Amino acid sequence: MRLPVMPPVQPMLAKSVKGIPDPDKHGGLSFEPKWDGFRCLVFRDGDEVVLASRNTKPLTRYFPEVVEALKANLPERIVLDGEIFVAIGDRLEFEKLQERIHPADSRVRMLAEATPADYVAFDLLAVGDESYLDRPFAERRARLETELADVRSPIHLTRTTTDPAEAEEWFDAFEGAGLDGVVAKPLGATYQPNARTMLKIKHERTADVVLAGFRHHKTSTPERPLLGSMLLGLYDDEGNLQHIGVSASFTEKRRAELFEELQPLVVEDLADHPWGRWQEWAIANPDRVPGTQSRWSQGKDLSFVALRPERVLEVGYDHMEGSRFRHTAQFKRWRPDRDPESCGYAQLDEPVSYDLDDVLGNPDRKA
Repeated sequence: MRLPVMPPVQPMLAKSVKGIPDPDKHGGLSFEPKWDGFRCLVFRDGDEVVLASRNTKPLTRYFPEVVEALKANLPERIVLDGEIFVAIGDRLEFEKLQERIHPADSRVRMLAEATPADYVAFDLLAVGDESYLDRPFAERRARLETELADVRSPIHLTRTTTDPAEAEEWFDAFEGAGLDGVVAKPLGATYQPNARTMLKIKHERTADVVLAGFRHHKTSTPERPLLGSMLLGLYDDEGNLQHIGVSASFTEKRRAELFEELQPLVVEDLADHPWGRWQEWAIANPDRVPGTQSRWSQGKDLSFVALRPERVLEVGYDHMEGSRFRHTAQFKRWRPDRDPESCGYAQLDEPVSYDLDDVLGNPDRKA
């Protein structure tokens, strides 16, 4: 492989901002959907195709169907920045995407047929013998549209707009298809690997949840016990306390304080705890309950200290994935005024369903 931009390349990154930014303050902005998948740089030189992750690790062997689709759709020599995703119906499914990273070739081939992935391109690093790293984004985007004008599903070119009002509409509407927010790119900026030159606007919400347990921090010792993560729950319509996620970002001092503060709530007999039976399970399960293993946690100690579900806390979260928080929730404050049994799923925002084909602008995706 001989291209004007060769791997390894770290992709350009984004910094978080609140609200849709004013384009005039940034010399003009291009807005696009923020995809919730695996960031992936594509390097194609004829029959050679390399897929590289955000941290430059190879993804090629895990997505053979994407490799073949790229060969069928792309110019002979090109370097792209984009995202690999898996969609089930009209929603992105990050868990299904994670399952695609498997060491067994037979499993990889089976999953390529059962849950095939798509690739959406959103930037151009090189084409032919020309590097576009030093070109402004407006020029990169124009050439990208030319080179990918005829691509067909499962390869896509992301939608863009320079209208902040339309970007605001996307921010609200596209979440129903499982997207993560909106990205803004300065029209005059060059492509700067590993630099946070883009802007990302993500959903921010809060919820009141029940504290039902905690795990020890990896540096915890008998002499200095530290809380690692809080295990959070919400009550469903049947009155069952469901595991909804974790909160884990604390200073070392606060971890020690929390460990001591929560000792009076420790449950000695797991039979008296709503999640006691989960400690006995040895394999992963659809609810991703505490104490269970998956191939993402092989060898990790997933045991937890059960607590009487009597304390309520407010946490910040961005969006849901099924019945759980997609990412680690952020501790906001204790809520002594809330009754744990009143903390249910009804308080959570439910995005309106949105047609993924409309997000992609590709009516042939389901053809």
